[in-house]
Amino acid sequence: MTIRLYGIKNCDTVKKARKWLEQQGIDYRFIDHRADGLDPLQLEHWLGQLGWEQLVNKRGTTYRALPEADKTALGPDTAAALLLAHPAMIKRPLLELDGQLHLGFNAELYSRLFNI
Repeated sequence: MTIRLYGIKNCDTVKKARKWLEQQGIDYRFIDHRADGLDPLQLEHWLGQLGWEQLVNKRGTTYRALPEADKTALGPDTAAALLLAHPAMIKRPLLELDGQLHLGFNAELYSRLFNI
């Protein structure tokens, strides 16, 4: 079973997800968007699977700090470039479990995913 958790290490929701995984004894690899960088091909895959509307975190400070022109232009053709420039705008955590993608952390969902 391949388990990867993507996010930013100082995000509270990512911390909760990591703590939950560790408490369950689940071995996973954590990838920090900001520290480790973001692979453009992987981002395209995520966008294809989830869509830009789900992947972009419009409630975060990074999005709110964008110029109004960037917010207005945000769409399927511009999302990848904007997320590559501002990886903190990706909703998090993003859990990749055997090729399936799951956004956010919810203990009940994780329990179901891991049959716990």
